[in-house]
Amino acid sequence: MTDLSIENTGGRLNSIVVDWSDEKQAFHVPWGKVMMWIFLISDTFIFSCFLIGYMNVRKSTTEPWPYPSEVFALELFGNPVPLILIAIMTFILITSSGTMALAVRYSHFRDKQKIALFMVLTALFGATFVGMQAFEWSKLIAEGVRPWTNPFGAAQFGSSFFMITGFHGLHVSVGVIYLATVALKVLKGDYDRKNNYEIVEIAGLYWHFVDLVWVFIFAFFYLW
Repeated sequence: MTDLSIENTGGRLNSIVVDWSDEKQAFHVPWGKVMMWIFLISDTFIFSCFLIGYMNVRKSTTEPWPYPSEVFALELFGNPVPLILIAIMTFILITSSGTMALAVRYSHFRDKQKIALFMVLTALFGATFVGMQAFEWSKLIAEGVRPWTNPFGAAQFGSSFFMITGFHGLHVSVGVIYLATVALKVLKGDYDRKNNYEIVEIAGLYWHFVDLVWVFIFAFFYLW
C-alpha cells in the first residue's frame, strides 16, 4: 500500500471519528417533532389498553349490555333519533382536522393571519365538541348512569363510558388551549425571530391524533 493510500485511509477514519464525536444529528428531524411522536406513541398504548379493556368487559359481563343507539338517542320532534348528537360531534371533530391541515399548509408560506385564523377555527371546533360532550354526560347522569351503576343494564357500561370519553375529552380540552396559545404566539410574531413555524406542524400532529382516536372510540363504543 502506497503512502498516499494510507494517508487517504487515515483521513477517512479521522473524518468518521470527527462525525461521531461532535454530536451531529443523525436524522434531520426537529427534536420537538420527535418528542411529540414519542408522546403520541405512548398515548396510543394507553388508549389501546382502554379500548381492549372495554371490549373484554363487554364480552365477559353476564348482564345485558345497553344498546348505544337507544342510550345515546335524542328526542327530536317527538321521535327518538339514534346517535344524532354523536354523529354531529364526530362531524365537527373531523372538520377540525381539515382546518388544522390548512393551518399547517399556510405555515409553509409564513402566512401568520391565515395560520392563526385556521388554528382558532380548529380550537373553536374542539371547544364545541367538548361542550357537546358535557351535554351528553349531563344527560346520562340525569338518567342515573354512574361509574358504578347503570339503569340500562351492565354496571360496567358507566365506568367504561366515563373513563374512555373523559380521557379523550381531556385531550381535546388540552388541545384547544394548546392551539389557542400557539395561534396567539403566531400573531405576536414570536416565531419570526427564528423563522421557524414547525410548532404549527407539531400541534397538528397532536390534533390529528386526537381526531383519529375518536374514530376508534366512535366505532367501538357507539356503533358496536
